[in-house]
Amino acid sequence: MPSIPETLRTSAARCPDREALVFGARRWSYRELYEETERAAAALVARGVAPGERVLLISPNSGAFVVAAYAVLRTGAILVPGNPRNAPPEVAHLIRDSGAMVVLHAPELADVVTRGVAQSGAAPQVLPLDGLAAEASTGRPPVAHQPAESDDALLLYTSGTTGAPKGALFDHHRALWVAVNVSGATGYRDGDRTLHVAPLYHAAQLVLVLIAGTALAMTHVVAARFDPAEVAALMEQERISLFFGVPTMYQFLLRLPGITDRDLSAWRVGMYGAAPMPPDSARALVKAFPWVALFQLCGQTEAGPGGIYAGPEDVLARPDAMGHYALPNTEARVVTADGADTGPDEVGELVLRGETIMKGYWNQPAATAETVRDGWLHTGDLAVRDADGYITLVDRIKDLIITGGRNVYSIEVEAALAGHPDILDVAVVGIPHPDYGESIVAVIQPADGAQPTVESLRAWTRDRIADYKAPHLVVVRPIPRNPSGKIQKHLLRADLKAVEPG
Repeated sequence: MPSIPETLRTSAARCPDREALVFGARRWSYRELYEETERAAAALVARGVAPGERVLLISPNSGAFVVAAYAVLRTGAILVPGNPRNAPPEVAHLIRDSGAMVVLHAPELADVVTRGVAQSGAAPQVLPLDGLAAEASTGRPPVAHQPAESDDALLLYTSGTTGAPKGALFDHHRALWVAVNVSGATGYRDGDRTLHVAPLYHAAQLVLVLIAGTALAMTHVVAARFDPAEVAALMEQERISLFFGVPTMYQFLLRLPGITDRDLSAWRVGMYGAAPMPPDSARALVKAFPWVALFQLCGQTEAGPGGIYAGPEDVLARPDAMGHYALPNTEARVVTADGADTGPDEVGELVLRGETIMKGYWNQPAATAETVRDGWLHTGDLAVRDADGYITLVDRIKDLIITGGRNVYSIEVEAALAGHPDILDVAVVGIPHPDYGESIVAVIQPADGAQPTVESLRAWTRDRIADYKAPHLVVVRPIPRNPSGKIQKHLLRADLKAVEPG
């Protein structure tokens, strides 16, 4: 198997004049993208970047991000993608934890990066992406080193939904097996045109789409941010055939006036993941775009990302399920605490095994040993598998609420409340209760002018879930989500410490 940058070289050799990258007014052919990446890699080597070094890349989606990512990988260094919305202390954590020797950043993030470096106590080289481009324009000797598939390639930091993010380490072999697996499951084609709207620093967009797509010489159309009208226009104008987004993106597109009147006939594959898609939204997508093959992907950064998926027939038949099959070349089980397979509809932990599972957490052997056991990645997701093989996630193990001796899965309560007309967004967590163990708290973002009460929400859930699962308290708060759409419940629980239990 080749290395990640080798797939760019072979795609450039195979179809040099095909469009490789589109960002704003600029368009790169595969020949041009390969040559620019080679020059940028030579500039990094001139700065001392060597195989195995870590290079932190912090930038919103852009053409420069793509060039820099492949340039870093071409040197044999380890790419560390960072969230461009991080605050200085979070940047400092990434620098300290990864030991990055260079920080590449979008020019507009200079102040945040400078403060993050100062707080890190380290002294990495700091280079804006326009500075890298300038250095790359000067003639330098080509990079002699050729990365091997067994070399370390990516240090992908977890979402941090339960605490400080940990770095999951992958070599080129693992990352390209992700490409093989997702391509086989969803039907990627040579020459597809894909739109990057979800953040490229995130494992899903970076590995599932950018790296996988480059291996098939896809055209990468990059959007700087998600704006429903702009995305719809790009999909139409650029004849996008393959699109990945988080569920909220699809929901906003569905609400866009005139969306079904646009010429989106080139759109062939639609993938979504990172958070549950409400079943009503999944049905609305099928109705609005019946020619699009919709796939739900459910996995973890630590798996490559990889895990389970639901195909178009499954999305239509069981929109509530998170998956029906493991991705190709992957095994998925739902197991009890002692490692035995659960019976139908019995709650257990989802575990995964395959070529894409991380090598381990960066410099955290104890956390690695706890998470990867006998080759199986223990995801921390509670799930049930029914008699037909459909897998539904019911909660994170750490988000399980125990009230009055009964187990309550917060995702189930959130699903019951999500359709309430007075609620725009909802998260459910438990807080300590002196008598019952925990109280169930519904944290909501109400619709304009609405003032839902705990009584009205309990009445709404009466015919949807058991009464002991209904919320005891309602709190109006902003709901913290990471960029992949996942609720950061550890932040909510910390915020609710002063709330009196109901």
